[in-house]
Amino acid sequence: MRIDVLGLQAFLSIAERGSFHAAASHLNLSQTALSHRIRKLEETLATTLLLRTTRKVSLTPAGVALLPRAKRSFEELGSALEELRIGAGDANERVVIGCLPTIAMRYLPAVIAQFARDRPGIAVKVHDNSASEIADKVQSGEAEFGVTIVSANRWDLDLQPVVKEPFVLVCPHDWPLAKSVSLTWSQLQDVPLVRISAETGNRILIDDALGSRREMLNWRYEVQRVITAVSFVRSGIGCTIVPQLALDTVSAGDLVAIPLRSPTVSRTIGIITRKGLPLRPAAREMLDLVIRSLKGANLAF
Repeated sequence: MRIDVLGLQAFLSIAERGSFHAAASHLNLSQTALSHRIRKLEETLATTLLLRTTRKVSLTPAGVALLPRAKRSFEELGSALEELRIGAGDANERVVIGCLPTIAMRYLPAVIAQFARDRPGIAVKVHDNSASEIADKVQSGEAEFGVTIVSANRWDLDLQPVVKEPFVLVCPHDWPLAKSVSLTWSQLQDVPLVRISAETGNRILIDDALGSRREMLNWRYEVQRVITAVSFVRSGIGCTIVPQLALDTVSAGDLVAIPLRSPTVSRTIGIITRKGLPLRPAAREMLDLVIRSLKGANLAF
């Protein structure tokens, strides 16, 4: 059965004010129009809700039973609409993005500081997650855009490459390898390596580039995050392979980054957005700042 919202609204207004005249005035209706709404509601329900005399209006037993339920339904609807209104207001005053942790640590502080100067009063929320999590948040609409590894396997997202970032070997400065200008992957066979979890996009890129050769390497340790791998290297227990920006982010200090070749492995950092959905002006301004910052990095594309 279709819900007669206008009829229920008329019924509630009459029941709360005790008269057709007061209810009609409140709803900005004529008494004839109000009477028509009540009659239609009663016909739909096949019962009488109101008893009208020349002096007052009273509820029938059916009207008494309906009143609290109708009131509760309208209150819940009002609360839901208010939550949507507040949520829409929040969305208009907040930009939500996804960003790889290494990029977020290195570039976002300056970007957000500039954005705050340009658009004071607009809040920013950053999901500093893995590449797959960022893609999911953008696809669901939870984030307006993502700064992440750009791959061609997401048909539901628009991809905008920005920079290419090479992977480098990170080792302690006092190891013999540290004197190398560059290294091939085959030269790493006897080097104890700290591997990043298979759940990350970085690991997938390396595995795909090396193919079966990856099994020839001495992956002695495995961790979940780049920053943990770098800390292992700093302790002197092994080396790790990370994107160049990751090392810059954690401050190399006593560590050395060595380019790798045969093959050269890199990741493309770019922007993902929902396909066919334009960004709001504030998000577009934030995106332009991010792209400008990334293109200012000492990286190639």
